[in-house]
Amino acid sequence: MTISVGDRMPDAGLFEPGERGPEKLATSDLFKGRKIVLVGMPGAFTPTCHQRHLPGFIENSDAILAKGVDEIVVISTNDTHVLRAWAEASGAKGKVRLVSDGNLELITRTGLSFDGSGTGMGTRARRFAMIVEDGVVTMVAVEDQGGSTAVSSAAQILERL
Repeated sequence: MTISVGDRMPDAGLFEPGERGPEKLATSDLFKGRKIVLVGMPGAFTPTCHQRHLPGFIENSDAILAKGVDEIVVISTNDTHVLRAWAEASGAKGKVRLVSDGNLELITRTGLSFDGSGTGMGTRARRFAMIVEDGVVTMVAVEDQGGSTAVSSAAQILERL
């Protein structure tokens, strides 16, 4: 079952790049008392994610934050070392927070995973965007399989805020 509007975000352990390596991040800490735009992307440096999806959130970060959002968080199943390199290569650093769900805890518990083993990718996050306020989902948009960003783009999030 896929997470829906009104559902509370499940507890899960995530990781983010830190000064000395991966740092743990609990979803309860990430969402508590905050309004977060959470964006799921199948993989760092993959064509759609790197060339079309992430750039929109970087370019529109100020406009999104101006709508009362505390932070834009991009979640991927890549490890934190790959996410650090992606943040540097894409210009995301300081605009968008890149977080790893390499153990698929949150992605699995929200029903937002897909099996990419047919193309050698293993289990990954589906492409999605949601707004989470104090741990409760207030908007969720999940893409069909493929390279579409029709419902989860930064422009779509701006319209929904």
